[in-house]
Amino acid sequence: MIPVRTVRATRYVAALRHASSVPIVVDGDDDGQYLVKLRGAAQGTQALIAELVAGTLGRALGLPVPEIVLLRFDPAISAAERDAELRDLLDASAGLNLALDYLPGAVAFDPRRHAPPPPALAARIVLFDAYVMNVDRTARPNNLVVWHDQLFLIDHGAALAFQYNWPATLAQPDLPCPRLEQHALLPYAGPLHEAAPMLAACDTAVLTAIAAAIPDDWLGGADRATYVEVLARRAGAPERFLAAAEDARRLR
Repeated sequence: MIPVRTVRATRYVAALRHASSVPIVVDGDDDGQYLVKLRGAAQGTQALIAELVAGTLGRALGLPVPEIVLLRFDPAISAAERDAELRDLLDASAGLNLALDYLPGAVAFDPRRHAPPPPALAARIVLFDAYVMNVDRTARPNNLVVWHDQLFLIDHGAALAFQYNWPATLAQPDLPCPRLEQHALLPYAGPLHEAAPMLAACDTAVLTAIAAAIPDDWLGGADRATYVEVLARRAGAPERFLAAAEDARRLR
């Protein structure tokens, strides 16, 4: 199981104002540099839970996801920020936030410029997104970047779409993932059923360890056991969403 480390921000570097959630770049007390998704952003802590759970699961499955950490942020380190609106966002984000290992110079994956991943890897990524119900790997945005000639999966805040309707999810935990026919890597994917054995790694022990990393004050009205139950049931019976993914391929 890949552990989720906690890092303390030591220096505020910059805000990425072009992104809708306005993430920031900071230095950490481990000498690393991180892209931080702020808890005070409009998307709320459910998006951070999705980023933490889905991203860590992807890493546990061997997919190319940058390291994900919990990052403790003190707004005092960004006191020099002059933008009043951003200042309010930073002040609202004191405490634990979600951060990814920063990949400086990474560029968006563009199939016109970059070689697509091998069919087996593309199939694993498509199936992974179907499993975690990530609705946001379409052509725009595809949330794929290339760094040092390697493809990386980023931005899983729109995953776990099921967490916004727990009654329906618990009644039908194997619901297909919406918008999968628009998946950016579907044209390059090999047979999806051949990737299905990877889901065996998503057992209750792994899912429980990942869910345990969710900070208490991110949970709101949900609980960790519900995330574990739904994801375990989806991994144990993928036939419905797997069939929907194959149908999505035929629709392209």
